[in-house]
Amino acid sequence: MLTMTDTAAEAVKAIVAGVADVPDDGGVRIRNTGPERGFEISVAPAPQATDAVVDSHGARIFVDAEAVSALDDRILDAEQAQDGSVRFALANKA
Repeated sequence: MLTMTDTAAEAVKAIVAGVADVPDDGGVRIRNTGPERGFEISVAPAPQATDAVVDSHGARIFVDAEAVSALDDRILDAEQAQDGSVRFALANKA
C-alpha cells in the first residue's frame, strides 16, 4: 500500500483545508490517467466506492483502483516552496 512521509501528510492536510466545502475527512485523490499522462491529483470530499484509502497523521489519500497496484510499493513525499506551492514526488520503498 502507498505510504506518505510526514511532510506529504502535512501538505495534504494544508491543501484540503484550503478548499472550501471539503469536509475535515476529505482528502487528495490520486487517479491513474494512463501511461502517457501518469497520475492526476485532485481534492475530493470523500473516496469513490472502489478507492483505497491511505490515512496517515490525519491526512487522507484516496487511490483509485487503477493506481493501487502501480503505487503499492511507493512512498509519497512533498516539498513546499516559499510561495506555498507544493511539489509531490514518489519514491520506492526501501
